[in-house]
Amino acid sequence: MTSFQKPIRGPSQPVLSLAAGPGPEADEDRSSFVPVLLNYWHTAVRWRLVIAAIFGACLLAGLAVTLLMAPLYTARTGIEISREQKNVTNVEGVESEQAGRDLEFYATQYSLLKAESLAKRVARRLNLAKSDDFFRAHGVSAEQLQKVDRTGRESGGSSARERLVMSILLQHVDVQPVRNSRLVDIIYTSRSPEMSALLANTWVEEFIGSTMDRQFSSTADARHFLEGRLEMLKARLEQSERDAVAYASGKNIIPLDEGTDGGTRTPTSRTLASANLEALNEALQRAQADRIVAQSRIAGGSAANSVEVLTNPAITQMRARRAELAAQHSQLMVTFEPEYPAARAVQEQIIALDAAISQETGRVAKSRQQDYQEAVRRERDLEQKVGALKAVLDAQRHDAIQYNIYQRDADTNRQLYDALLQRYKEVGVAGAVGVNNISVVDEASVPTRPSAPNMTFNLALALLAGLSLSVAAVIGLEQIDEGIRRPEDVSELLSVPLLGSVPLVKEDPVAELSDPRSQLFESYFSVRSTLAFATTHGLPRTVALSSARSGEGKSTTAFALADLIGRTGKNVLLVDADLRMPSLHRILNMPNEVGLSNLLAGEDDIAAMIQETGRKGLYLLTSGPLPPSPPELLSSTRLAELLQVFLKDFDHVVIDAPPVLGLADALLIGRTAEGVVFVVEAEKTPRRAIRAALRRLRETGNQIFGATVTKVAAHSGAYGYAYGYRYGYGRKNAPASGEDG
Repeated sequence: MTSFQKPIRGPSQPVLSLAAGPGPEADEDRSSFVPVLLNYWHTAVRWRLVIAAIFGACLLAGLAVTLLMAPLYTARTGIEISREQKNVTNVEGVESEQAGRDLEFYATQYSLLKAESLAKRVARRLNLAKSDDFFRAHGVSAEQLQKVDRTGRESGGSSARERLVMSILLQHVDVQPVRNSRLVDIIYTSRSPEMSALLANTWVEEFIGSTMDRQFSSTADARHFLEGRLEMLKARLEQSERDAVAYASGKNIIPLDEGTDGGTRTPTSRTLASANLEALNEALQRAQADRIVAQSRIAGGSAANSVEVLTNPAITQMRARRAELAAQHSQLMVTFEPEYPAARAVQEQIIALDAAISQETGRVAKSRQQDYQEAVRRERDLEQKVGALKAVLDAQRHDAIQYNIYQRDADTNRQLYDALLQRYKEVGVAGAVGVNNISVVDEASVPTRPSAPNMTFNLALALLAGLSLSVAAVIGLEQIDEGIRRPEDVSELLSVPLLGSVPLVKEDPVAELSDPRSQLFESYFSVRSTLAFATTHGLPRTVALSSARSGEGKSTTAFALADLIGRTGKNVLLVDADLRMPSLHRILNMPNEVGLSNLLAGEDDIAAMIQETGRKGLYLLTSGPLPPSPPELLSSTRLAELLQVFLKDFDHVVIDAPPVLGLADALLIGRTAEGVVFVVEAEKTPRRAIRAALRRLRETGNQIFGATVTKVAAHSGAYGYAYGYRYGYGRKNAPASGEDG
């Protein structure tokens, strides 16, 4: 062979960066081709046996419960509970006054409908403690009754049967308010239709009766209380009135308001003396006003300009006549002398009128003076009378204070007595009327069909339970199952480009790959095509294939890629670098006496060790004898030197490397190649193992071209066919075909 060149490390050409994770555009494409519902469907198909088992168990349980249940009959009675009582006598309040808000009122009524006291009334009315039909209708056997009777005799006290009856009644009765209305449905359920109807109607009747009893009881208590208070107030009123009359007679106090009814007397209550003083005061005020008016007239100035003179008809007439004569005299003086007879006659008339006006004015002034004197006299007379009456009233004032105290006490007692008497009458009328605010809307009729068990409802409930349990089980199993379930999980969960997915086949993969129409051939062809975009120069010239652990199909994938590349007219060397558990010689049915281990150990006869496979362009270099320490051979520069020699005679070199986890072999081999194709077995390899293997490859400087998902089963939904071939990592006693690493 030719001499070796200086070894190289790592990729010899730039590597195209394939998207490791889904970007926004990838999400949009994926959502358009792989809907979320389809993923759910694939999950359901994968766990279909578990789901079917859960649904079957739930349906059987629902059917068994339905068939074993005793039929139950439900009777319903409708009532109306009015917030406002229908009181035909228009009596407001009394004991049944509205208390609190509507919500509190109706909540109280609903609680009363479920009260133990009501259950006791129903039990005693129908004598249920001694009714065998009642106990049979509620599934109580004779043995259970005997045990209850023994317990009651041992404990003593109230009847154990009665307590059992009350417990049964409260368990089987239901109160259902009708929303946004005053209607309430009383529902009773038992095994007997007649018993259910009877108890529903009796329950309502006893509820109405208990309501009426509470009203009557409260009314009777109120009447009894009011009667005692009335007797006490009546005696107190009579005594206070006698005290007031006796004191007034002894002190000669004559009140003027004895005839008032219900009036409240004050300390200034009117007596005869006070009434006379009020009248004299009013007369004195009028006299003083008259005197002031008369005095103002006198002090008002000249009598000629007084109101009396100006309004006197005689004076007014004379003044008008004088004005006419004065005007006439002025006209005469224009033409004649003062001594002219006509002018002198007019002048004499004017003088006579002036004298008459003066005389009349004097008379008016004298009358005004007389009026003033009379007003002064009358005022003084009234002042004397008022003073004398005040002296008398002052003498009675001290006595009147005590009298008013007696009178006020009597008035207070009278008001209390009248109010309490009116209340007593109202209570009597309300009790006689017997107001009832509860009315029956629909009486319960005997049910003709059982209300339970409901086969349809129970089976639907069983299906719902089965659905819930199935979802929970699938979610739990999905969490436990950490394998790659969909090829898309590689890029979504592991951040590694997906090169393609390969179906699980039950035929010999070598034979399947020989048929270009097979699904296996098409799948690996798709992987080869995608790998061509991993570098700028197309298919990488050197590529290593590895996996997280053994048995994932990496050897078959290495053979398939090498075979498909050779079909394009290229010379491809397939190298089995798994120096621990080689399998390519078994897949291709080739000898493995010498191979890579010999070359790594220093032998140079490469041509003698490379074998023709009989396939176009495909050559095989087997592993050769298994060395005691593969890492020592692989860690030297010999492998890189060999690759350079191989590339002189071959267009591509495909290396089947060992698994990554637990071994250093794959890490060393991957660094000498341009990159690594990572193989993942669907639904088997845990994700944590895959992540650990990928992390080791990246930390050691290996370029990862992408991942290929193998053994994808038909039920996963990735393929529309079914294959059953089981891949396997090479084992010493494994069959010669169909198993790989």
